[in-house]
Amino acid sequence: MSQAAAMTAGRATGEKSKSDDARKLPKDVGDTLTKAGMGLAVVGVVAAGAGYAMDPKRFAASYLVGFLYVATVALGGLFFVLVQHLARAGWSVAARRQMEWLAGLLPAVAVLSIPIFVWAHDLYHHWMGPQAATDPLLQKKAGYLNPTFFYGRSAFYVLVWVALGLYFTRTSRAQDESGDTKLTEKMQAASAPAMILFALTTTFAAFDWVMSLDPHWYSTIFGVYVFAGCATSSLSVLALITVQLQQRGYFRKISTIEHRHDIGKLLFGFIVFFAYIGFSQFLLIWYADIPEETIWYHHRWDDAGWAKVSLAILFGHFVIPFLLLLSRHVKRNALGLSVGAVIMLVMHYVDLYWLVMPTFDHHFHFSVVDICGLLGPLGIVAFLLARQAAKGPLYPLRDPRLAETVKVDNP
Repeated sequence: MSQAAAMTAGRATGEKSKSDDARKLPKDVGDTLTKAGMGLAVVGVVAAGAGYAMDPKRFAASYLVGFLYVATVALGGLFFVLVQHLARAGWSVAARRQMEWLAGLLPAVAVLSIPIFVWAHDLYHHWMGPQAATDPLLQKKAGYLNPTFFYGRSAFYVLVWVALGLYFTRTSRAQDESGDTKLTEKMQAASAPAMILFALTTTFAAFDWVMSLDPHWYSTIFGVYVFAGCATSSLSVLALITVQLQQRGYFRKISTIEHRHDIGKLLFGFIVFFAYIGFSQFLLIWYADIPEETIWYHHRWDDAGWAKVSLAILFGHFVIPFLLLLSRHVKRNALGLSVGAVIMLVMHYVDLYWLVMPTFDHHFHFSVVDICGLLGPLGIVAFLLARQAAKGPLYPLRDPRLAETVKVDNP
């Protein structure tokens, strides 16, 4: 282990050795990855245009689901970066760069949010439309639910996310060049206020962009529920990227089976957390039995077809991945962890679809337009993620805790 630490210290001072792992993807691999990402982006943009041409109103709702999907993954990446700096964690240095890639998608998320604001009057017609003037409950909420305040809040959320994402990713990259340990200290100092901003903006964005689709319904725990989805989806992406990089041997001396195990444990923990928050929300509303609260679950159970989706979330988002990742051996197994991660990414989309679409369609039917709404944002961020992976180092080259991360062990 001392030999590995010495080798890592050599990297930290910029020394080169034939035994060093590849610090970045080979150019041919990076070019291929970028071209594949560009192809996905083109397919996504074409699909989005086709979806809008087929049914503009449904596409707006479907696009909202697709946008939320990529936004929550990116926000989960930002959360991981912040919490690791806040905890001054050493084990996660090997995994942090991949989460910085996800956080680096937040400027794209800002651009992708523009159509949401353009279609806001269609998406949030319950409280933006003329009928709100004759609704006593919405009149009482008009101080918060009004277009001007909504647009202002939304712009603030996006600007905060972009600022945080750029600061932490650029500072980390700057340390790759300079090796200045003070940059780590700056990121650690900034992580606490950044975490507060992240928590508040993510919570209120969930209220504004999702919960206000049905302005008569409310849940004080809803923001935490959406955050749980951010964590599970981003950790699933991290697991898939880590497995692929390890299997191809690009940085296996920096990131090992122990890191894969740790990522699996975090993913497993947030799967349980997601189930706990979802059940807590349901239990409190069921027990209180207040009509304006239960109506939200009524649409997702008694209306035609949605009960099957609700059950799919119960089993696909909790029971199956819980049982799969419960085993230590599965967390350490590349195939087992990858299967669990893919299940969670699929079910994250199903969960977001379940949150949004019953407001617009009381009779469940999944259409081609819904696929188009996902492919547009997903294709664009896939390209941007591929480009980041192709051009940048695969891990923080001169992080002062790099020697600590190679010593990770799960007895």
